This record gives sequence, structure tokens and C-alpha cells, in this order.
Amino acid sequence: MPTTRRPRKGSMQFWPRKKAKRQTARVRSWATSNETKPLGFAGYKAGMTHAMVIDNRAKSLTKGEKISTPITIIECPAVKAAAIRFYKKDYKGLKVISEIFADKLDKELSKKISIPKKAKNKIEDMSETQGVSEHAQKSSISDIKDYDDIRLLVYTQPKLTGIGKKKPELFEIAIGGKKEEKLNYAKEKLGKEIKIDEIFKEGEQVDIHAVTKGKGFQGPVKRFGIGLRSHKSEKTKRGPGTLGGWKAQGHFMYRVAHAGQTGYHLRTEYNKQILKISSKLEEVKTKAGFSHYGFVKNQFVLLRGSIAGPAKRLIRFNVATRPNKHMTKDAPEIKYIRL
Repeated sequence: MPTTRRPRKGSMQFWPRKKAKRQTARVRSWATSNETKPLGFAGYKAGMTHAMVIDNRAKSLTKGEKISTPITIIECPAVKAAAIRFYKKDYKGLKVISEIFADKLDKELSKKISIPKKAKNKIEDMSETQGVSEHAQKSSISDIKDYDDIRLLVYTQPKLTGIGKKKPELFEIAIGGKKEEKLNYAKEKLGKEIKIDEIFKEGEQVDIHAVTKGKGFQGPVKRFGIGLRSHKSEKTKRGPGTLGGWKAQGHFMYRVAHAGQTGYHLRTEYNKQILKISSKLEEVKTKAGFSHYGFVKNQFVLLRGSIAGPAKRLIRFNVATRPNKHMTKDAPEIKYIRL
């Protein structure tokens, strides 16, 4: 039989293939929005299944018919705003120059950071014109014109779920709108809960930021999908083969498939569609709960397609930075969810 050949797997865009620094995904850029609201949220991945939906794509051959689509269930307990962060632009980019913490914070947050005993900055001082502080929490907040951007520092509430942890995740969320509108919204939400349905709606596109499932140190066959060599090959069957001219520069090029860390990488996936946002737990209630996760106890989101990471992994989803104009803006009608 002829030798089966196939191209190598794995995008060379991702390099070096090393572990993510932390399990909470990093977000490097945010979408611009005129609407005054947070531009992101986060939830815990419960699992996957499939649903029967009515196809509402305009040019689909199965338009109006019932089709099967894979879905991912993400549990989304409300997040709480811990602090307001003020940024100033300089030649290196945005820099934090001051922040205000809420008066009351959950005791679980002390597992993550050192909670300040007293707020050194006061909300009432925001309207006063004073000098800009070079270090966070050193002086009162100056006039809003001295700041270029405002973001919310929020933390999750895993204690409300059944995943078996209390230590929250802490991350920033950008806010849409003008500076004054951002400040008013941040003052209103400081120390309070923010729910998923306040930010997103069904049918909307979101960008997913998550750390993939870790698989440890793996060989090139599993890591890059290279073919096995002939059983008569010398020394190894699972090696990348002859390196040829790739050795001329005194080292092996990164493009050559070699063994190394597989999985636990930070990955971003664009334009995932929200099929449903609901609080009706009976819609996703199974007899024994989701495998390696348990039962969903809070508001949840159904996303079309697969999502990076194992069960219980924190998934961050933000307002789409480059939405697909051809995708339908209305979520398809869900007829059945297999559980």
C-alpha cells in the first residue's frame, strides 16, 4: 500500500510552545464601544453536549430545518467589582496611577491579595482638582481630565458553584463609553455584583480567552501529528526524520517538529456565538451532573461550538473585537438539548 502522507499539524504562529504563566487568561486588547457597560465577563466551563436548533442562517441549504450543533455550557455566577483603576498614557502605553477599593470585600478575596484595611482614596474626592499621584493609593483622586482610561478590577465567586474551591480569580474588565460615563458606571458598581445578562445578550458574538488542557511533555507525533517512520528506520520510528539543511545555522530551527510541552497554552478564539443566557437550571440539569464538574447552580451561558480548557477552567469572554458581519445577529431557536 502507498505511504499515507499528510501535512504537519499545529500552527507555527504560536511560538514558543510553553506553559501559560497563570490559569486566568490574559486579555491584551479590548473592543471599542459607545455603550456604557463592561466589555467582558468570565465563567466556569461545565462541559459539552449538542442541541437541536432551527437553522436561521440566511444562505444555508438547511434554513428553517432542525439541525444538530455542538454547544458548551459555561456557569456564570455574578462577579463583584473590587476596585476602580485609573490609567494614564505615557510613551510605554497605559500605566496605573491610582486605584480605589470598595469598602466591603468578600473575605475569600484575602486568599488572593492583601485587602487594604482602610480606603486611602475616597469617591467624594474625585471631583476635586488635585495633583496626580505617581503611585497607587498615595493621594486622593484628581480631576477626571488627568486620566486617560478607567477599568474595573473584579473577582469571581467560585464559592457559589460546586467546583470545590473558594479562592476567587481576580482580573480587569474594560468599560465602554466616554470617560465621564465610565467613571459614573464604575462608582455605581463598586463593591456590587455584575451579572452576565447586564453585558451580553443572546445571538451576540464574543471572543474567548482561555488556557487549554495541559498534556505535559509529549513527543512530536502527538505534538505535531508527524507520521511514523518505516519499521526499518534506524534508531527511532517516532522522530522527525532527517533534518537536512536545517542544521546549517548551528541549531535546530523551531519549525522542526520536536518533543516538548503540549497543552496548557493561552489561546484566543474569535466570534463565538451566544445561543442562550438563562437562569432556569432545569434546562441543563442532568441526573448525575456534568462529568468532572457536577451540577450547574447559577446563571449559565450556552455557546456554539467547543471551548478551550478542561472542566472547571475559567473562561473569559469579551465583546468581539472584529465581529463577523455575515453571521446572523439573532440566536437560533433551541428545540432540544441532549443531557
